[in-house]
Amino acid sequence: MRRTVKLLAFASLGVLAACTTVPAPGDPAVPVFAVAETEPVVTANEDAADDPAIWRNAASPADSLIVATDKKAGLYVYGLDGKVKSFSAHPALNNVDLVDMGEQGVVVFASDRSDLAQARIALFRLDTAKGTLVELGSVASGPGEAYGICGTRRGDSLIVYTAPKSGRIGEWEIALGGTPTARELRTMQVPSQPEGCAVDHRDGTLYIGEEAAGIWRFRKGTTSGEIVAPVDGRKLVADLEGLALVPAGETGGWLYASSQGDNTYMRYALPEVTPAGRFRIAADIYGSTEETDGIEAMAGDFGPAFPGGLFIAQDGMNEGQAQNFKLVPLATIEKALGE
Repeated sequence: MRRTVKLLAFASLGVLAACTTVPAPGDPAVPVFAVAETEPVVTANEDAADDPAIWRNAASPADSLIVATDKKAGLYVYGLDGKVKSFSAHPALNNVDLVDMGEQGVVVFASDRSDLAQARIALFRLDTAKGTLVELGSVASGPGEAYGICGTRRGDSLIVYTAPKSGRIGEWEIALGGTPTARELRTMQVPSQPEGCAVDHRDGTLYIGEEAAGIWRFRKGTTSGEIVAPVDGRKLVADLEGLALVPAGETGGWLYASSQGDNTYMRYALPEVTPAGRFRIAADIYGSTEETDGIEAMAGDFGPAFPGGLFIAQDGMNEGQAQNFKLVPLATIEKALGE
């Protein structure tokens, strides 16, 4: 959810001024800096860019790809230089994730809110050589307005988690052969509007960000969860937005959260979801980030610019241009916070 933004248009001067509420005070946040950014999305003067996903090219890490949403227009595929590889028009895709399904290819799935009463999952296959998307179809994912989404691979099955605005969290098994179909495996609930969604590929633990309340954890196979990181106005300031999980070893790693209320990001240590530092993307060559919705992070080699991993954050302001996504070396964040 975007915090209140007032846009004042002066038609005679062709000027657009943006005034935002002052960020709430939180705990100190260490500055880090973007080393690249994507080209702006096509939709100007609106809250449009939203959520990124990462495909890592193990054979040629610098040729990895980013899939990201313009929720007013469609899906972009970017290179790590931020240049557009391709664009697929679709007017109402909000959040996006992807899973490498082996012989079935890299499957991209996005929350489709074309119908505000009936959520759907839009499905694509990523052509990793060309940097393009092939539409596979869409499947119904329950009542309500589609919003957050994430997924994982379980054996040969694609498992997708949906987090519509109603808070009814669904776990879906997607069959990809021919016309895609979906079977609901589990239903969970959070009290108010969620969006951020991240699943631990190792054990199936699901994390959901309830924007006003905090991060919920749902163990695999259970229908009841617990808040493991509350919105407290200090470490995590509402609105809580994107989540990103970076595993390490059998149970360790990091869970990152977008603290949109004060333009910062919170890091938690797994498995106990222990607070482990706050940071902000500060102004430098590529500018700072504000009003961040979606984030994504992945460890590993991504070439000379990102040898220790990649962190991506949506930039809701982008210094007067249409919104875009900022890219930060994950290793610099870990160094700044003390790994």
